[in-house]
Amino acid sequence: MGWQITGGEVLTQDGLAEGGLTLDHGLIGTGPASRHLDATGFWVLPGIVDLHGDAFERHLAPRRGMVADLGANLDFVEGELAACGITTAWLAQFWSWEGGMRGPEFATRLARALQAADLRLDMRMQLRLETHMTHDLGPVCDLIRETGIDYLVFNDHLPHKALETGRKPPRLNGSALKAGRSPEAHHEMMLALKTRDPEVDSFVRAILRALPDLRFGSHDDDADLRDIWAGRGVRISEFPVSHAAASKAQDQAVIMGAPNVLRGGSHNRGSVSASDLVAEGLVDALASDYHYPAMIGAVFALIERGICDLAQAWRLVSAGPARMMGLEDRGRLEMGLRGDVVILCPERRRVMGCFAAGRPVFLSGELAERLN
Repeated sequence: MGWQITGGEVLTQDGLAEGGLTLDHGLIGTGPASRHLDATGFWVLPGIVDLHGDAFERHLAPRRGMVADLGANLDFVEGELAACGITTAWLAQFWSWEGGMRGPEFATRLARALQAADLRLDMRMQLRLETHMTHDLGPVCDLIRETGIDYLVFNDHLPHKALETGRKPPRLNGSALKAGRSPEAHHEMMLALKTRDPEVDSFVRAILRALPDLRFGSHDDDADLRDIWAGRGVRISEFPVSHAAASKAQDQAVIMGAPNVLRGGSHNRGSVSASDLVAEGLVDALASDYHYPAMIGAVFALIERGICDLAQAWRLVSAGPARMMGLEDRGRLEMGLRGDVVILCPERRRVMGCFAAGRPVFLSGELAERLN
């Protein structure tokens, strides 16, 4: 059953143009279809591609220690993503010594739940691997191969300065509680992990050799770290903290957080403004980070600040991230591409409809009332 969307303004490479499109057999086409949707007054846009979002956690564990049925609750994650116009999403999940929802056991459960889930959106996992989990090469590779994970980002959350100087790590009690450990045991574990510093480079290189088909990224790079990661062959820089780091990744790929754009700066004092980097052409993609609605909010913020027009801003949340992941079948509204479409009310900045691979996932308000 195909869908014909008419009456709206369709986003092309050059901007909005009056017109329509047909969704048939999961693809974008033209011509008649069995179902009609009047998008008059709305924008018809490519589906959003989100490379890093962790707002799913509130659905899977609404209270600390209350981990819900992951398979069933992924339906609620899908609903929120669709209501935010996100049709392809990487759920950013840790494999970390931090434990709890960041531990290997939870990562394994989530990866398997995603693999088994019957979802309309394209929902995948970004595995956030802590660099000092050097003894986990086998289990990490096994999980990736078993569940089809296609994107791995290296993280290092050890409080190195505190551990090197003998000071109490910041937020020790809170992080220990989340991990289900005593503060003393948590601190001792950090000290033990710190002794693995010399193992990290060989561990990272072993991961890259073992999984040559994956996309690899690094997280929170400063300029020196970006040099190190580039030297290892890691081409994606996720949320670089300085202008110098983003500049060094110009021939690679830079992802910045949409909440950073929306706020007008990072919540981490001293980190670079994503809007400034976008203005200089140093950003390839925006990601939702911790707030799915920020993707659309960031687009409007960039337009209102005169940094981008709509076509340029929307590319940062659609075609740009899709291209980074080698997904040339989405991110644009062109004949023969995957039918991922968002229908947006520009006045309310609200998603009225969302289609994934040509199938409706979310219809709301006046748009749903127009269905015939």
